[in-house]
Amino acid sequence: MADTTLSVGDAAPDFQLYSHDGTPWRLSEHQGQPVVLLFFPGAFTSVCTTELNTVNNDLEAYDGAEVVGISTDAPPVLSEFRSSEQLTFPLLSDHDAEVCASYGAKYDHNFTDMNLDRVAKRAAFVVGPDGTLQYVEVLENAGKTPNFDAIKKTLSQL
Repeated sequence: MADTTLSVGDAAPDFQLYSHDGTPWRLSEHQGQPVVLLFFPGAFTSVCTTELNTVNNDLEAYDGAEVVGISTDAPPVLSEFRSSEQLTFPLLSDHDAEVCASYGAKYDHNFTDMNLDRVAKRAAFVVGPDGTLQYVEVLENAGKTPNFDAIKKTLSQL
């Protein structure tokens, strides 16, 4: 699947992934409420840990949105990461990076000097209750975190 560039107003590509506990999670089953998709490069890395803990510690400020983290880590890794960090929202495994690519959030053999592929870019998307993208942020620098204030502002306007 080729990388895609998505914009605010586009229909959010539907997908089904498996969560940290091995249960299926499908985006379209959450239509009717806002969803925050947080793509992150890898569990147990410093910036990813900081990002997800920042969101988790302020989850009430996300106005009742369903928040999920997505990486290419396997479900058992995500389960251990979620448990060790005491995260309260689902973590989804995009092991083949197909969903990452469909959202334009996948490195293409250019992650670090090792030219790794199948790694999620750090990205944030807000999917509105109608299934359209209300916020899009894809970061080329994995050392940066999404603009949490802009995400929360978007949610407050839905």
